[in-house]
Amino acid sequence: MAKDLPGFARLDSGMPVPAVNLRPAIESTRGEWERRLEEMLSSGQFVLGNQVRSFESELAEAFSAREAVGVGNGTDAIQLCLREAGLTERRHEVITSALTASFSAAGVVAAGCSVRFADVLPDTLQMDPADAAGRVHAGTAALMPVHLYGQPCEIGRFAKLARASRLALVQDACQAHGARFQGRPFTEFSSRVAYSFYPTKNLGCLGDGGAVVTGSAAAARRLRELRDGGRRGGQVSYTRGINSRLDEMHACYLRAFLPKLAEWNEDRRRTAAFYDEALRDCPGLRPVKRTADSVCHLYVVRAERRDRLREFLAARGIGSGVHYPVPLHLHPAFRDCGLKRGDLPHAERASKEIISLPLWPYLPESAAHEVACRVHEFYRS
Repeated sequence: MAKDLPGFARLDSGMPVPAVNLRPAIESTRGEWERRLEEMLSSGQFVLGNQVRSFESELAEAFSAREAVGVGNGTDAIQLCLREAGLTERRHEVITSALTASFSAAGVVAAGCSVRFADVLPDTLQMDPADAAGRVHAGTAALMPVHLYGQPCEIGRFAKLARASRLALVQDACQAHGARFQGRPFTEFSSRVAYSFYPTKNLGCLGDGGAVVTGSAAAARRLRELRDGGRRGGQVSYTRGINSRLDEMHACYLRAFLPKLAEWNEDRRRTAAFYDEALRDCPGLRPVKRTADSVCHLYVVRAERRDRLREFLAARGIGSGVHYPVPLHLHPAFRDCGLKRGDLPHAERASKEIISLPLWPYLPESAAHEVACRVHEFYRS
């Protein structure tokens, strides 16, 4: 049995704790999404109808942006950002982080561009602006920093680098719903910010979905054309677009969830703060550094004997994750990026140590306490 942590009253013991549990958030908004679904069914319009239009307006307002454009998923959001910027050829190289989901790089490749990778900062695991700057050359067309784990990267430095080098700047905010950088909305730094609404995100739907948020009305018009096969409301394609439209059904759920986002993000912050204190003196464990801007999409620590720890927790009913186990420059799919093992040491080392502990809205404090006790038990036994 795990021992109590000093300063924390033990509330339960031996409880199963999944890595993520969506049901409490879904149930807390049932009345609202049921009403939206009934509106959709009554309208008989299931693609690019009133639910999507209303959600786009509400999302733009919530994120202090001029426009939001709903699309099929976060990967397409990245692809469409690059297409809107006119970047669709292999000669257009895009620099992004080596430590993120492979879908970030997949979006670059889907646009027709070549993906290149930069190393991360060892304390925050965000893309290193200095390392990225050192990789800019004549073929570089865009920077795509990632707001990893819900924490804003140093977007001010990337914006300055993009201006100085005349590069497009696309922000991968697929894990940072509701976050700002030093109090400023992301669209103040670039006109192309990509979001994913995968179910486990801070703002998720019940399937795949995504959006591009922008401060440019002209960019929004082009994005709406590109997401709908290059059409402008009729049957004629004026540009080479794709088919990537946010479904009306998913917009119903998103409209119900969006008003709760700030509350859910604050709940995530409270749980993360609890873990910070509970694990502060745990040997073999080091939390990834966060700032006050973080919306705590994931709670990530660097752990000695990471895989053994995961096995220990799983045997006691506690879920965990690894985000991400292999840096992107070592994925076979991106072997043409020009890098090999050893070239990005911080990302490569981190990938062997990181573990994501359970974190989701309405996670009981007793469950977080159980997780922390079990982690202490592993390292102190």
